[in-house]
Amino acid sequence: MAGVSGCVKYSMFIFNFLFWLCGILILGVAIWIRVSKNGQEILSSEDSSTESYIAVDILIAVGATIMVLSFLGCCGAIKESRCMLILFFIGLFLILLLQVAAGILAVAFRSKCENVLNETLYKNIELLNGTDSNAKAFQKALAEFQEEFKCCGLVNGPSDWGNNFQSHSKSCKCPDISNSSCIQYEGHYVYKKPCISFIKNLVKTHTLIAIGIAFGLAFIEILGLIFSMVLVCQIGSK
Repeated sequence: MAGVSGCVKYSMFIFNFLFWLCGILILGVAIWIRVSKNGQEILSSEDSSTESYIAVDILIAVGATIMVLSFLGCCGAIKESRCMLILFFIGLFLILLLQVAAGILAVAFRSKCENVLNETLYKNIELLNGTDSNAKAFQKALAEFQEEFKCCGLVNGPSDWGNNFQSHSKSCKCPDISNSSCIQYEGHYVYKKPCISFIKNLVKTHTLIAIGIAFGLAFIEILGLIFSMVLVCQIGSK
């Protein structure tokens, strides 16, 4: 009767032990944000507290799931337990299916997401003319974005700022007045290109990074599925 391969067994253990540590890290950080005083201040800032709490709760669930699955994988490999390894296989397979489903939905609703982004950006022009706390927070964020990416305004250019342009003109300022990408507006030389194209490129870049990470995780998960099933078969043939 064939024995259990020590290489596969300990590779499986090390693989899952590292993921268990990642799960502890994610869970610990998420819980700290949820219960600490500083974390509460972050979550309760502005009007995004509900979304922030949901995001943290998702992180807690992800961390806990990773810990449970990794524990099953580690113990199943070391103790040569078919039951634990099968549970690990099922859990990892379900996660892989969810990733595939999420990827299919992302591709199917890609154009709709782009339309929602455009609508959101056009709607946020109103915040550039506002004076309340939410508007000021958005204005501060856009001003920092303008300085970094050398653009001005959100969609239509410097005119998007309305009456608030003078107080934020510094972030739009163009140092080289001979530059063809600059125009004169209300006595200031500013960048004429709005920030909408930069924001779209930034979203596209982060989306590609997320897709790359998802493919990387899928590859690792497939390896985990293969290792676990090989171990299950080897244990069954002892």
